[in-house]
Amino acid sequence: MKEEFEKLVAAGKLTKQQVDPLVTLTESRYCMHRSWGFGKITTIDTVFARFVIDFPSKSGHTMDLSFAADSLKPIPPDHILARKLADLKSLQQMAALHHLDLIKLVLQSYGGQATVDQIQHALVPDVITEDWKKWWEAAKRELKKDGHFQLPTKKSEPVIYQNKETSLQERLMSEFRAAKGLKARLNVAYDLVKSISDLTDKKGAGEEAIATLNTEILTHQRTQPAVALEAIFVRDDIREGIGASAPEKEISTNSFWTQESKFGQVLEAIPAAKHRRALESFKKANPNLWQDALLATINTVSTKLAGEMAHALIEGGKFDLLKETLARLISQHQASSDLLLWLAKDRSDTYADILGPEVFRAMLTSMERDQFNEKRSNKLRDFILDDPTLLVELIGSADLEVIKDLTRALQLSPCFDDMDKRSLLARIVKTFPAVQSMISGEATKQEATLQVSWESLERRKNDYQEIVQKKIPANSKEIAIARSYGDLRENHEYKAAKEMQKILMRQKFELETQLSRARGTDFANVKTDAVGIGTKVAVTDMNTRQSETFNIMGAWDSEPEKGIISYLTPVAQALMNKKVGEEVDLDLEGTVKRFRIDSIAAARPA
Repeated sequence: MKEEFEKLVAAGKLTKQQVDPLVTLTESRYCMHRSWGFGKITTIDTVFARFVIDFPSKSGHTMDLSFAADSLKPIPPDHILARKLADLKSLQQMAALHHLDLIKLVLQSYGGQATVDQIQHALVPDVITEDWKKWWEAAKRELKKDGHFQLPTKKSEPVIYQNKETSLQERLMSEFRAAKGLKARLNVAYDLVKSISDLTDKKGAGEEAIATLNTEILTHQRTQPAVALEAIFVRDDIREGIGASAPEKEISTNSFWTQESKFGQVLEAIPAAKHRRALESFKKANPNLWQDALLATINTVSTKLAGEMAHALIEGGKFDLLKETLARLISQHQASSDLLLWLAKDRSDTYADILGPEVFRAMLTSMERDQFNEKRSNKLRDFILDDPTLLVELIGSADLEVIKDLTRALQLSPCFDDMDKRSLLARIVKTFPAVQSMISGEATKQEATLQVSWESLERRKNDYQEIVQKKIPANSKEIAIARSYGDLRENHEYKAAKEMQKILMRQKFELETQLSRARGTDFANVKTDAVGIGTKVAVTDMNTRQSETFNIMGAWDSEPEKGIISYLTPVAQALMNKKVGEEVDLDLEGTVKRFRIDSIAAARPA
């Protein structure tokens, strides 16, 4: 094609500088445009001096040869992009069977190196059609064993292919020796632990690594104790991997904790993944005092570490001590926001007797305290806002007056802005409508005082005592028994008992609301000049001339067969304040009839 392009130069349609790029494009047949992306040259038309190119968004696009020479970059046929277009099926087979060959192809396509993101972008979703993360983890294990690939320590750095093969042991030990600082050396040491069985001389490599770590543990124990402890863990893992025994004078976890007094600070400084191991080593080193140290520290550490400490205490048979400490910190409003956040996230029935309205009050106190501490975050506040059930669950078992008091505390709290407060208050009102008047400042008809007979008041009190003293305790036992059956996700007895708990708590709250509004009366000395509560009203149907009598009694009195109705019923409300001789329309069983009031007397004779 070079001769054809030179003819076009002679004709003035191309320049000499454009010939070689066009020849390369013609031979490769694949190209890249900075705006339209990867394309395939399907037609070379020297008569009209143009290419026809298929781009992903521009199929059959025509381009002048002079423009193509200046704007297109040739892509070789063995490039991953060209291979995907030419033979995708073989690449998919390669992905399934030969991970390293595929990665090598991608790296060579990009000059011998590419980041993990670039590799993923080149292969997903057409070559790797399923779980990329799972595929890459399997491929990475192979890459570490192969001597041609250099894996990065940071995600932003590239994976590099090198023609000269370097053994896994040689590469790891070279990186281990070259690492600057103990922290960097530990990152390589972790890879050493994972790959120890694949090393050609694992004993030699392990002994060298152990000797180096021991030297640095000694120098870091006082200045960076958390890093030193992490190094002790890695060193012990390497020793276990090569089957060696520890010398007597070596710094062990036991001797480390014997000399280290800043227990909480060390735990906070090590990676979260090492928390549990560090706690176990501390327990082993301090068999008689470990629980006291954990209980004294649990209120000063991060949320995650507080959870690990609680787990360690429970595993160690110290659950009662843990609950006692939590209850004390909550009741005294000394619990930290991190500790309360862990408790709110966990929120299991294990802590059912602790989780209550005082926890929310303690949360408000801790958040107000944290306002003056710049180092504290707003995680607890955000969790309260994000979890739609937390607030209601915490205050749900409280008496009405306690709920009202907590509502006032929330209204006055400086921890939430107005919009967030409205959201939280709406959750309370939805479950406990009786607090609506506190928020709106208006008393509704439903919230007004209820006049009730002494008999009905006594019945409601008995119902309340039945729920509080018998039904709720029995339900708590059912929950405890059901919980002992195992996995709560598939435990139908547990779910049923928890549903009944919600019903009982709702009934308890409704009865508390009603009883707080009730005012008992014996309906003595009732005025009879007009219809009122405690009056007996005789009426006549104006159409049929039949007579009927209504005894208008308290809010909870209802015996229709005896003519006793509550003053809150529509019939009673229609009759209220009417006098003898007046006529009124009454809705009886869905039919509106007109009645005349014939007489008004006291329902209960004096």
